[in-house]
Amino acid sequence: MTMRALVLVVGLLAVLGCRAVEVKRPRGVSLSNRVFYDETKPFTCLDGSKTILSDRVNDDYCDCVDGSDEPGTSACSNGRFHCTNAGYRPTYIPSSRVNDGICDCCDTTDEYNSGANCQNTCREMGRKEREELEKKAEMAREGMLLKQKYIEDSRKGREEKQMRLQEMVEKRQSAQSEVDSLLAKKEEVEQPEKEAKDAHKKEWEERREAEKAAFEKKKSLEAFTELDEDSDGTLSAQELLSHSELDSDGDGSLSDQEAQDLLSGSQSVDVSTFQDSVWPQIKEKYKSKGPPGKSQGEESEMPPYDDATQQLIDAAEAVRNEYESASKSLREIEDTIRNLEKEISLDFGSQGEFSYLYGQCYELSTPEYIYRLCPFNRVTQKPKAGGSETNLGIWNTWAGPENDKFSAMKYDQGTGCWQGPNRSTLVKLLCGKETVVTSTSEPSRCEYLMEFYTPAACQQPAEIPQSEEHDEL
Repeated sequence: MTMRALVLVVGLLAVLGCRAVEVKRPRGVSLSNRVFYDETKPFTCLDGSKTILSDRVNDDYCDCVDGSDEPGTSACSNGRFHCTNAGYRPTYIPSSRVNDGICDCCDTTDEYNSGANCQNTCREMGRKEREELEKKAEMAREGMLLKQKYIEDSRKGREEKQMRLQEMVEKRQSAQSEVDSLLAKKEEVEQPEKEAKDAHKKEWEERREAEKAAFEKKKSLEAFTELDEDSDGTLSAQELLSHSELDSDGDGSLSDQEAQDLLSGSQSVDVSTFQDSVWPQIKEKYKSKGPPGKSQGEESEMPPYDDATQQLIDAAEAVRNEYESASKSLREIEDTIRNLEKEISLDFGSQGEFSYLYGQCYELSTPEYIYRLCPFNRVTQKPKAGGSETNLGIWNTWAGPENDKFSAMKYDQGTGCWQGPNRSTLVKLLCGKETVVTSTSEPSRCEYLMEFYTPAACQQPAEIPQSEEHDEL
């Protein structure tokens, strides 16, 4: 066998043994771009800047500014090499990696002239990827079954809530009428009750004032009798002098002039004048020399109501209790209406698939904190070592991209950071068979990111290609 024949045989074996070698197009060119590399015609740079002879393509010299004339060499710094990667997925790598001794393409085509010992791993990589895709697809299918159930439950639940809302609105009207009626009745029975209670109180106050007046008169008479030392029925200034506590100028003794002043300039006064004009001046200072007398309790308790008044009070109290009970029922109905209106108005997804999350909370425990996500309500963080809970955001809106807005939730207006903004949390929703928070991070100061898996985020999986052979996706 001649040397030329040997070279041809080796070349043929190489072609048969390595399926990654391309023979129908220039090296490093994708099938979609093959039309631009016709070997029978001059080549025009893909940016249209220049036209060169076809034999200058892949000649290891960069002629085009965009590097498109050297797709299979590393001559152009901005060039791109296409890896066909049959059995896996095609990709582009920078031309600088061509023949650098490192296998970047799983089909080994980037190291055609470096001597690197590369193995074609595309089939194995494709197999592993398909297995992983199949697992994800299976999970998505199972998630979709749950999602369909959530959608149906949401539809039924929404209908039930709307019916209940209508019932509550009608019930509110009836309850309001009852409250209005009881209010009028309450006002009607409270008027005679008030009049009877006021009359009872007035009678008691008048009686108490009369008792006080009688007590004061008795006390003044006792004082007069004690001060009237000669028992002649009159009180003189001289008889007052022994009571130094009646001193007015603070020198510790009562002078003749001070005593006469107490008698309003008279030499003596009778008992009636004493009670009217002298006693009011001295009763706070006067100290009896006899045994202490009984004091008059000014704050004595008001006596019980008579039977007629008590009957009015009991009747009014019964109506008041009815009114309070009816008012409480009305408030509960109004609270129910507000809650139903709020829940019905919330956006639970295009088909209501996320409604099952409403009113639920999910926790994630980390070494330092317990994070709590309550969808459509709030996100919180609590230290495990103890301390108060921190609000990481209140439900605001769906925050996914325009074509997939239900893929993320935005919670904001949380607890303010020290010299910083209010805390906020972006919750990224991912497809999963279970509803669970899997991670929490703080990519930026006071801005948190959560990953939340839920069947409601699942979509029908795309078909997975069964053939391992392909030229391009």
